[in-house]
Amino acid sequence: MNIPVVDFGAYRLSEKDVADEQWQSLSTELKSAFRDVGFAFLRNTGITQEEVDCVMEISKKFFLQPDELKQPFSRKSFVNNPNHGWVSLETERLNPRRPGDLKESFNTASLHPDIKWPSSGSLKSFQEFQTSFFLRCKELSLRLLRVMAHSLGLDPEVFLRAHRLIGTDKNGTTMRSLYYPPVNCEKAKEGQLRCGEHSDYGSITLLFQSSEGLQVRTRSGEFIPVPCIPGAILINIADLMQRWTSDQFVSVLHRVLLPPVGDSSTRQSLAYFVQPDDEALITCCDGSNKYPPVTAGAYLTERFNESYGRS
Repeated sequence: MNIPVVDFGAYRLSEKDVADEQWQSLSTELKSAFRDVGFAFLRNTGITQEEVDCVMEISKKFFLQPDELKQPFSRKSFVNNPNHGWVSLETERLNPRRPGDLKESFNTASLHPDIKWPSSGSLKSFQEFQTSFFLRCKELSLRLLRVMAHSLGLDPEVFLRAHRLIGTDKNGTTMRSLYYPPVNCEKAKEGQLRCGEHSDYGSITLLFQSSEGLQVRTRSGEFIPVPCIPGAILINIADLMQRWTSDQFVSVLHRVLLPPVGDSSTRQSLAYFVQPDDEALITCCDGSNKYPPVTAGAYLTERFNESYGRS
């Protein structure tokens, strides 16, 4: 299985109008990728490698601090948004049957003006970089959702109408800065991974990788490594979009293994998880009853309960 590489230049962030021929070509390529593989690489999106590097650099400065300096920003400590903030090592189990994942993250899930951000010393630009990149990803995501609707012959606004509140506390869209520290494989728990097998929860995910390490499951059930293509964004379909499209687009399991024995390298990524508005009712867009209706917020809460444990 090869993950298709799609040139998004015709609808990159700086472009306002797309010619009909280019619109059709984009729709066809993305439909094929999301139907057959569930993943696609996007080139020429308008988001630059420099932007990605800046967010990764300042995120790494946060992660390399002692835990006691990160603790005040822990997830679930923010009144406005329980998913915002720092997730410590082994706190999350994306495969609930495995030990906690050997990764930590900072979730940008709220742009509320009262949110407290890391700001001391070298982190004074942390909020600016995180929120600016969040909004850039939001704009690209909305363009993608429009193309995806068009590719299925639907009203181009059908997905957009359910994503009007991205960036508010009535929408679960989250940008995660992820850090995978060095691993002593001999001390890892049995079955432990850097990131357990899982499918994503919402509509689509945008992933920016600094190195290889991600694996995706093919239709035959084997996991294969995903290349790291400089300047390209890896896009994948998530569970609610598979339900929404009655399996026309597929949400695929993926994971990050432990590094080989003796490999002490770290890994970083940025994942932008696009979620419909909390109150959006997700029903099959073909009018079938293949999946029962569910609100996006309720579905997200249930998935968080599986990953973090019920509280």
